[in-house]
Amino acid sequence: MATLDLDTSVVENAYARWAPIYDAVCGPVMLKGRRAAAAAARTVGGKILEVGVGTGLSFDDYDASTEITGIDLSAPMLDKARAKMASGRYPWVASVQQMDAHAMEFADATFDCVVAQFVITLVENPEQVLSECHRVVKPGGRIILVNHLYSETGLAAAVERWAAVKTRAMGLRPEFPFARLQAWSQSNSDSILVERRKVAPFGIYTLVTFERMALAA
Repeated sequence: MATLDLDTSVVENAYARWAPIYDAVCGPVMLKGRRAAAAAARTVGGKILEVGVGTGLSFDDYDASTEITGIDLSAPMLDKARAKMASGRYPWVASVQQMDAHAMEFADATFDCVVAQFVITLVENPEQVLSECHRVVKPGGRIILVNHLYSETGLAAAVERWAAVKTRAMGLRPEFPFARLQAWSQSNSDSILVERRKVAPFGIYTLVTFERMALAA
């Protein structure tokens, strides 16, 4: 099904309201998906970009084998992330910056891995954000996404279509299908789908990994 894209200002305003309670409300709900994405990123290691770093919920999921840079549109969310950095508990977090993922300020091939947790279904133009992630990751590097993706058939799909109308003002898009991610990858000759799997134990979230193909020798 076609999905209505989100307006960036709607998402930004929604997450400004979420910032004070985000960790308490969303932390436990997203725990398994968040850890699955970070674990996949740690297997790549090196310089990792977290797109939609938010309040820095994922900081605990990395270690000294990585160097984390985070970006987010929401200043209130980033204030929370910077407070965590100031505690000294996360020396592997190099910086967090307010930045639009549709037009990143990083040079081409800057990062070994790009992670977007619960983000790609929320941005105004997912394909453009994916292309930016692809641009800033090094050849041979990976883009790791974790998200709830549209069920497409059955009762769950019907509920998600109904919820889509009700939750749009909250900056949510529960009816986003995997097909859009797959179509983006197929349209890029040097992008390959490496993995698509449900995250245990309940399979609510899906982990999707793309690789930017290394340049031929």
